[in-house]
Amino acid sequence: MAGHSKWANIQHRKGRQDEKRGKIWTRIIREITVAARAGGGDVSANPRLRLAIDKAKAANMPADRIKYNIDKATGNAEGVNYEEIRYEGYGIGGAAIIVDTMTDNRVRTVAEVRHAFSKYGGNMGTEGSVAFQFKHVGQLIFAPGTSEDQVMEVALEAGAEDVVTDEDGAIEVLTAPGDFEAVKNALEAAGLTPDVAEVTMRPENTIELEGDGAARMQKLLDMIEDLDDVQEVYHNAAL
Repeated sequence: MAGHSKWANIQHRKGRQDEKRGKIWTRIIREITVAARAGGGDVSANPRLRLAIDKAKAANMPADRIKYNIDKATGNAEGVNYEEIRYEGYGIGGAAIIVDTMTDNRVRTVAEVRHAFSKYGGNMGTEGSVAFQFKHVGQLIFAPGTSEDQVMEVALEAGAEDVVTDEDGAIEVLTAPGDFEAVKNALEAAGLTPDVAEVTMRPENTIELEGDGAARMQKLLDMIEDLDDVQEVYHNAAL
């Protein structure tokens, strides 16, 4: 099926993330810690931990650092207890925002997130106020120019739910979260390496923002993403 153009948005987001590379390790370590604590340190039996380790390797984290944090989380070393909390709210033009955090102090975290929303014209909402506008999916995105027929054949055979071709030629493979790894592995085995591969909250619809509205929204997102306790930020704004 055809979909709305999002390649420019994805490249923009990746560029912003690259600028903040220094904070990436901290977030990945927290994800490894929570994943290992929840599902154990056996990578073969813990899909969430496998995804976290993939992120760590992609960010060039040394193997001994990865192992140390798994050991710390599973009781072989002392560590901090992190709690996962999701916040929801609205940005500029009614754009929906989901903020996933890991924190050892929820009072501090909610105050910081609320301040970020209010400073740039957003509003914190209640639980569930915007989450219905997103779908929890595995998402693999291929650059324009990738063979659509090959991606579709391999992805659907491996259990993907849908393959979407965007207006600018990017190809998006969508899976159930539990099928993400199998589909990703099948695509890579066929020589198809995605530019983006993640389990994410995908917006069902987008809100176009331009000019001053887009600039204000970007400032809001930057401030939220820069908070130490924030792991992921999802939104439905097309900037």
